[in-house]
Amino acid sequence: MPRLYCAEPLASGARLALPAGAARHVQVLRLQPGTALTLFDGRGGEYEAVVTHMGRSEVRVEVGAHRAIECEPALAVHLAVGMPANERMDWLVEKATELGVASIQPLLAERSVLRLAGERAQKKQAHWQGVAIAACEQCGRNRVPLVHAVQPLQGWLAAADAGLVLSLRPGTQAIGAAAAALTQLTLLSGPEGGLAPAEEEAALARGWRAVQLGPRVLRAETAPIAALAVLTSSAS
Repeated sequence: MPRLYCAEPLASGARLALPAGAARHVQVLRLQPGTALTLFDGRGGEYEAVVTHMGRSEVRVEVGAHRAIECEPALAVHLAVGMPANERMDWLVEKATELGVASIQPLLAERSVLRLAGERAQKKQAHWQGVAIAACEQCGRNRVPLVHAVQPLQGWLAAADAGLVLSLRPGTQAIGAAAAALTQLTLLSGPEGGLAPAEEEAALARGWRAVQLGPRVLRAETAPIAALAVLTSSAS
């Protein structure tokens, strides 16, 4: 059964026109009146629904019963990441969403290959938010992680609460042990080439804790996904 995100608040018994994105999805799937859907609005749980009207510019549905289904991990992980280039950031957003990330903060770091600002950064943010929505529709999540606006790492770090920073420093604590007994945390991961020494030192000076995943050096898009897998599975 198709699962669709509806940004409009849902309620059992409501009859409504789907927002443009969800409506296009229904049209692409060539669904017909009477077809059953699952809708979620990001506010918890999901709703049964039925297509009542298929037009060229409007799709209408009737919302049915609410199902109080939740599949969020016990540990809320907010991922702050130096953006990897090209389609690797798309992949990172998709997989992080599937693994249960609570939010994603794209960062412009000293070693970032992808340099975004202004309108281009805004368009990328909207695109990545769409990637997160599509991943939720596919994987069964009912709460969509927020993808924040792109920020320079140093400026963001100055205002952020301390968390964990993925590091190549020898002897740093294993990430699973560092997160024990927490209910939420922020994880900072660098771009291609990792965080610059000055960036990591700035984080540590503000109370961040250096953690590591193991003896291998992982790619910029792989390291945060591996960390999320450890954190969300161990806390579930």
